[in-house]
Amino acid sequence: MLAILVRRGADFAAAEDAVQDALVEAVRVWPADPPRDAKGWLVTVAWRKFLDATRADVARRRREDLVDEEPAPGPAPAVDDTLQLYFLCAHPSLTPSSAVALTLRAVGGLTTRQIARAYLVPEATMAQRISRAKRTVSGVRFDRPGDVATVLRVLYLVFNEGYSGDVDLAAEAIRLTRQLAAAIDHPEVAGLLALMLLHHARRAARTGPDGSLVPLAEQDRGRWDTKLIAEGVEILQAALARDRLGEFQAQAAIAALHADAPTAEETDWVQIVEWYDELARLTDSPVVRLNRAVAVGEADGPRAGLAALAALDDSLPRHTAVAAYLHERDGDLATAARLYAEAAQKAPNLAERDHLTRQAARLNARRCR
Repeated sequence: MLAILVRRGADFAAAEDAVQDALVEAVRVWPADPPRDAKGWLVTVAWRKFLDATRADVARRRREDLVDEEPAPGPAPAVDDTLQLYFLCAHPSLTPSSAVALTLRAVGGLTTRQIARAYLVPEATMAQRISRAKRTVSGVRFDRPGDVATVLRVLYLVFNEGYSGDVDLAAEAIRLTRQLAAAIDHPEVAGLLALMLLHHARRAARTGPDGSLVPLAEQDRGRWDTKLIAEGVEILQAALARDRLGEFQAQAAIAALHADAPTAEETDWVQIVEWYDELARLTDSPVVRLNRAVAVGEADGPRAGLAALAALDDSLPRHTAVAAYLHERDGDLATAARLYAEAAQKAPNLAERDHLTRQAARLNARRCR
């Protein structure tokens, strides 16, 4: 298959990634719906994966040409048309979810698969949603911009996709959020900017020299950007002082507590659980409750974390990885190794898959000593 993709124009590294993605897709799909022509199916899916990745990379490069790799503290630069396009795509004739999906696809440069993963829905469902959104706005005038909440959601998802390492759009999302904060006096805009800065401050420490993921607890905190942290905390404190709490401010408060801890062992997990309780109240998000289970496991012990996890749908993305971590913390290495291996099969990108595979191998090696 590699040779076929290379002959079609893919470079070897990209072709290798596409083939691996196709094999993972085969593991998921074939048990229920085996193809008649396995090789043809794999080649077709691998080629589509390669095209999706190429389109996303082209969009990323186009946007990164507008900004420096790292966002500098201080006032926003002159406004360009990009932020205006975000508002226009968030058209009042669309539902908020459809507006976000359309903007991510049309302006943000994300693929349908990436947007579907962010929304926890099948790719086909998201494709239909985007198509309906395009039909809805095809005959309307783009003279009524959408609301701030929808644009904030888009910016957050663009940053989140960039921060995940799959598509590098984090700096562009920060640039646009700076512009929005300069134009609009809104505590949630400030909360989102603070959240982005606090997360981005850890970027240099998130991967090792070989590109492997470095978990938060193992990161070299000396590599964190203290200027971005200080700016993020200052912006957050000003927003919280207005007593109009929103989800982005709550998330930023959690990130600030992590940034404030000199070491992983000194993290104030009790206060982090309290902020997750606030965030769950504001959003009722299953992903928030999944992250809360990790925090409970740190604050009250792994069995308390597993009890919190048991109340959640085990089909949630990264649910298996969280279960593996908590079982490891509880001393059940056999279960943890098995779950890490299962989580690796479900990982959304190669870096995460490799990390989880190494975790499983590490525990299996410990058990064999």
